[in-house]
Amino acid sequence: MIFFKTIEFVGAHIRATAAGALALIALLAGSARAMETPAPPVDLRGSEIQIFIENDSFGSSDQYYTNGIKIGGGIPADKVSKFFTRPPNALLDAITDGASNHFGLFIGQNMYTPRDITVAAPQPNDRPWAAWLYIGAVAQSVKDDRLHTVEFDLGVIGPPALGRQVQTAWHKLVDAPEPQGWGNQIRTEPGFLLTYLHKQRYGDSSGLQLVPHVGASIGTIATFARAGALLRAGQNMTGFGPDGIEPGGAMLKNARSQQDEGRARPYEWFVFAGADGRLMGHNTSLDGSLFRSGPGVSTRDYVYDLLTGLSIRMDAVRVSVTRIKRSEEFYTPLGGGGKQQFYSLNIGLEF
Repeated sequence: MIFFKTIEFVGAHIRATAAGALALIALLAGSARAMETPAPPVDLRGSEIQIFIENDSFGSSDQYYTNGIKIGGGIPADKVSKFFTRPPNALLDAITDGASNHFGLFIGQNMYTPRDITVAAPQPNDRPWAAWLYIGAVAQSVKDDRLHTVEFDLGVIGPPALGRQVQTAWHKLVDAPEPQGWGNQIRTEPGFLLTYLHKQRYGDSSGLQLVPHVGASIGTIATFARAGALLRAGQNMTGFGPDGIEPGGAMLKNARSQQDEGRARPYEWFVFAGADGRLMGHNTSLDGSLFRSGPGVSTRDYVYDLLTGLSIRMDAVRVSVTRIKRSEEFYTPLGGGGKQQFYSLNIGLEF
């Protein structure tokens, strides 16, 4: 029953957001020629809509990182007004040589809860209640088998992030216990996150590929350095592996079409396994506010994710499913928080 309710919930989100995302792509493309008369028709070739949903209920739990959603659109940078692309393109041009740049906008929300969501009282020895609502811009540069990504997120943590409302509505839909402790969440404050991520792939598009990565994020929401690798096997593989909600995720798949010979094929598929390690400096959803006192726990200095999954593309539609096993992120005087497992679903429309 929960599975079918989830499919219904995801479908509703897709129907509600697809039109808006298409309008966003058209607006970005049209803004580059707003001063021209007459305006030429909008060319959406190379553009895309990407929807990411992550949830732990598929892993039979309801705790810690409990839900995330990220919805956005991408378009080649030469179809976007320079007002939007000049800052990220300047940074990418400084670290790349003659690469092709692409641009995207998105909105997202992450939610975090303690182990027992039915307790209304504060739980100082467990993960704090927290929600992070943000808008973001991503610029990507690809040349040959190298990908550079710069992402900037700006948003708010606390009650305006709508964690209580979204989780309560979701639990009502799937007939799950109502969350009781959102009154204890990390208090309201604005936040930002600036991320750089580099990926490089080795191997054939039909066969085996190794895709190592390295990057870092800095901001009031989180500060960390990261490195890892992905091994995948399949046919007509494009891009640089599966993407997720994590900052710097290479979410602009279709904008790299001229770099991938597999895009000429009507289908692609691959299975994959990988790991991502992070050296943590700060995580507001665990440490609490940088600027004032409030709920928080002690964080582990090193956190890793283990990933396995499957990605399939048929013509313009892509579906990817990833299982993530995350190591312990925090500890308290009563002990460690333990590991977590959740799933990530990506549905893409690539024009």
